[in-house]
Amino acid sequence: MFNSKEKKPVKTKAMERNVVAKNTTIVGDIKSDGDFRIDGTLEGTLKTQGRVIIGVDGFINGTVEAANADIEGKFSGTLQVFKTLTIKATANISGDVSIGKLSIEPGATFNATCVMKGTLKDINAKNDKQKISEKTA
Repeated sequence: MFNSKEKKPVKTKAMERNVVAKNTTIVGDIKSDGDFRIDGTLEGTLKTQGRVIIGVDGFINGTVEAANADIEGKFSGTLQVFKTLTIKATANISGDVSIGKLSIEPGATFNATCVMKGTLKDINAKNDKQKISEKTA
């Protein structure tokens, strides 16, 4: 009846979703492994290994580092997206942008310096090759 070899439930790591609600302002730095949706205002730095979504009424003034990002609202500052940045028609972006892939809908405002880089894996491999060549030189 009681078997010591019962299967234990497997815990899967689910990505957490964090929300900054409309009419909410956060000033400061945020670091997380989960996804973020910004419908309010964030002034500061947001670093996540997940996705950042800036809603239509959302605004970020500062620095964002994320794996993926979808922007419908306003962003001003430094944006670094390692995979795909999706800019919706209602978006307004200004500042410095570094991305892996870019998708922009017609009607979006994009006044930024943009650099397209490979994926994080490609960047790390390139950096490793440079370090090896510097050591041999």
